[in-house]
Amino acid sequence: MGEQHITKKELNKVFWRSQLIQMSHNYERMQSLGTLYCLNPILKKLYKDKPKEEKVNAMKRHLEFFNSHPVTIPFILGVTSAMEENTDEEDKDSVLSLKTSLMGPLAGLGDSLLNFTWMPICGSVGAAFAIQGNIMGPILMLLLVNLLYFPIKYYGLNMGYSKGREILSSGEGKGLLDRLANMANVLGVIVAGGLIATTVKVKLGVQFAAGENPLVLQEMLDKVMPNLLPLAITMICFYLLKKWNGKHAVAIIFGVLIIAVILAMCGILV
Repeated sequence: MGEQHITKKELNKVFWRSQLIQMSHNYERMQSLGTLYCLNPILKKLYKDKPKEEKVNAMKRHLEFFNSHPVTIPFILGVTSAMEENTDEEDKDSVLSLKTSLMGPLAGLGDSLLNFTWMPICGSVGAAFAIQGNIMGPILMLLLVNLLYFPIKYYGLNMGYSKGREILSSGEGKGLLDRLANMANVLGVIVAGGLIATTVKVKLGVQFAAGENPLVLQEMLDKVMPNLLPLAITMICFYLLKKWNGKHAVAIIFGVLIIAVILAMCGILV
């Protein structure tokens, strides 16, 4: 049996499929089905002459939780394709490790540079025409958005594959990938920390009488450590999700909402 190699044909199929990656989305594993759909041409080529069990394991491997920015995902798919092609079957866990370690940092990068920068710019240009009743407003916005998105997806996919292959074919490839995964994890932790501080809002309304100036519990906590309560709530939710292996995520969400409403009604939270 001859060894199968990825060609431009398979990469182009991945590129066009990546346009639909958001069409199959669920709140348990997010973009896992869409990711597998994108990588299917690669897996079909690489596992064409291999045992069925290995094919099944490869598909299950890419059904694990995955969520990143749709425009930066092709780069991850390119690196993943290179790793699938150049790693032995017993080392396939490293494929999943690198894939998951890249998703967080690239999601943050895509959100900040594309969703919060380029998209508003395109929307402002389109809105300026639309306010005047010009049909070119939404059309121009769509063109401007994809004028950047399509090249990023296409060249990101091909660069991810080519650079990933170069790294893996070098003598220190495994070490470089390990360092890349560690750096991505550190960046992901930084991004997650920033999101906790800016998006998780918990403020106490409890006060204690102490002469003319009452003691405000929230101000006291902020002096000890700003955003202490948002961090504590996040860590508790993380602990519960990890303990139950994510099985009761919906119950945790509704539990937090119900407790927050009750505490707000009692004046403990504001």
